[in-house]
Amino acid sequence: MKEIAIKQRFYPTTEQAQLLAQTFGCVRFVYNAILKWRTDAFYNESKKVNYNTASSKLTELKKQTEFEWLNSVSCVPLQQSLRHQQTAFKNFFEGRAKYPAFKKKRSKQSAEFTKSAFKFKDGNIYIAKSKQPLDIRWSRELPSEPTTVTISKDSAGRYFVSMLCRFEPKPLPVTKKTTGIDLGLTDLVITADGFKSGNPRHTAKYEKKLAQAQRRLSKKKKGTANFHKARIKVARIQAKIADCRRDFTHKLTTTLINENQVISCESLSVKNMVKNPRLAKAIGDANWGEMVRQLEYKAEWRGRTLVQIDKWYPSSKRCNCCGHVVDSLPLHIRHWTCPACEARLDRDTNAAINIKAAGQAVLACGA
Repeated sequence: MKEIAIKQRFYPTTEQAQLLAQTFGCVRFVYNAILKWRTDAFYNESKKVNYNTASSKLTELKKQTEFEWLNSVSCVPLQQSLRHQQTAFKNFFEGRAKYPAFKKKRSKQSAEFTKSAFKFKDGNIYIAKSKQPLDIRWSRELPSEPTTVTISKDSAGRYFVSMLCRFEPKPLPVTKKTTGIDLGLTDLVITADGFKSGNPRHTAKYEKKLAQAQRRLSKKKKGTANFHKARIKVARIQAKIADCRRDFTHKLTTTLINENQVISCESLSVKNMVKNPRLAKAIGDANWGEMVRQLEYKAEWRGRTLVQIDKWYPSSKRCNCCGHVVDSLPLHIRHWTCPACEARLDRDTNAAINIKAAGQAVLACGA
């Protein structure tokens, strides 16, 4: 059995919006208060605090008169925020992430409800402290009853509910087709058979509109009603860009998985590549890291194979006809002629063919 999080948009009633605002505020307060307490204990007393100790501290806070309002919302999201904080500290101490940061009021807000804090009945979801079901705009059916429900509100003011469900993935019929893909900027994906996906350049498409909204925001006095109206306009444009990018990536990766039994690609270090100031925006908009991540889990679910080859493999500089490797090949050269066999090569298609061959060698020899 696998787990899948199905995210749907919903529209809360006035009562639900008020309840969620209180819940988000309590979750944020608890997370920040406990984080400050743990930070002081760690740096002043060199003392590490575990989840049980943090939970006891939360109980003490809820008993204080000045924090009685913490009891007006469900206790489950508050406890879950401490579990997420414990995971953040674990990742920090093991070197996988930075030190946990404080949550901001104007950033994305979320609250997680476990089975004891929500009810799933007749296709409707009821959360604790609310008698009305969530008005969800369903785009697909749930494969099973959700085990946890996470309600979030993004910077643009939209509400979403993410339901964690269990399901049994169904492998696709086996096909003989295999391919290698080269990730680029002019075309996001180039396959070994010559297919080029193009690049919709979502950021560039909305760049002027976003810049205009950001200029208007910069002229508003911070904290005023007009400032928050302008901030929401900027957030909506950025959300539109992110939604378009995510939609394109999902459709592209699904097509690749459906059509190919084996897909070979390079293991790129995107975090290091975005340090290039000239290409950072274009690489971020290309969404390479998310594309490879989606290929990984979709291949596992659908019975496909994804092979990642060494990032230092000279896929662009190697001729796919004779194997000759040129000394250098600048980025501005998109077509080149092999000096050994005089074959005329397209840089990206040639790289994809070499990646496919290298991926098959890895499968065969484990190299």
